[in-house]
Amino acid sequence: MRPGTDQVAEAAGASVPPPPSPAPTPTPSAGTSWALAAGLAIVCVWGANFAVQKALFEVLPPAGLLFARYLLMPLCAAVLLMCTLGARKPVPRADMLQIAFLGFLGHSVHVTMVTFGIHWSTAFSSALILACGPIFTLLILHWVGHERLSWPQVVGVGVACVGVLVFLSDKLLGQQWAATGGDLMMLLAAALFSYYTVMSKPLIQRHGGVTVMAYATIAGSPPVVLFCASTAWAAPWAAMTWHHWGLLLWATLVSAFLGWLVWGWVNERRGVASTAPLQYLMPVVAGIVAWWATGERFSAVKLGGAALTLGGVALAQFADRLRQRG
Repeated sequence: MRPGTDQVAEAAGASVPPPPSPAPTPTPSAGTSWALAAGLAIVCVWGANFAVQKALFEVLPPAGLLFARYLLMPLCAAVLLMCTLGARKPVPRADMLQIAFLGFLGHSVHVTMVTFGIHWSTAFSSALILACGPIFTLLILHWVGHERLSWPQVVGVGVACVGVLVFLSDKLLGQQWAATGGDLMMLLAAALFSYYTVMSKPLIQRHGGVTVMAYATIAGSPPVVLFCASTAWAAPWAAMTWHHWGLLLWATLVSAFLGWLVWGWVNERRGVASTAPLQYLMPVVAGIVAWWATGERFSAVKLGGAALTLGGVALAQFADRLRQRG
């Protein structure tokens, strides 16, 4: 704990002046306010992107979207690395191999699973399942020995699991196996991304978020392009209108590439703990946009399951911090 003014004065043998009047509560700086606005904007972009991808799937197969996305993304990453060349230190070979593995995991596997999961499921379901990511992050941190789970966190994990089961109950009872498979794929993708987040943290601390993200994108792109090439070759590109091309560029350059760059800046300015709660708005935005743009409807059971899931995730993530502050 940092010593106060009285303690410093007493240690120096000086007389202690009367305590000053309480200082007014500092107002947020302009930079912090801009970071909050940027964070909210990115959450809205990400929430709307589920409906954007559903609209693209009316013309393109998921593999076609992935193929186009991972032709553009590595080019953007390469340009970004060239622009920051003078400010970067060389990345050691061992770290580069680890970044390449994380790029394969985070892009080749995770993004591919998310894309097919959105195609098979609905926009709102996909957004809600991905919001379970912090649960997996806690479990992975506990597994690798970095953090112990408290009882409130265990309860939160249990509540979130019950919420997911309630949320999926209509599909399970209705034997909607494709949609259920899409949701389960999204759940596994959320776990993979949590592992990517935990394992990439020391690399980001050593080399910076921009460098790690750019190299991971370049490393993870070739497997996706090769995997999707045959399907993309036969995709009906001629049926794409300017509207669809605009949605494709938006999903790739704004939501995917620029979104993660801005999100990293927001985390840097506000801190991860202050920024993380913004992610719980993503399913809300996704649900509203899906209701307005695609006519998706939600039953009382589905909304109740969503509330249980988000409540459990929030309890697991923030219960200990609230208890420590109290």
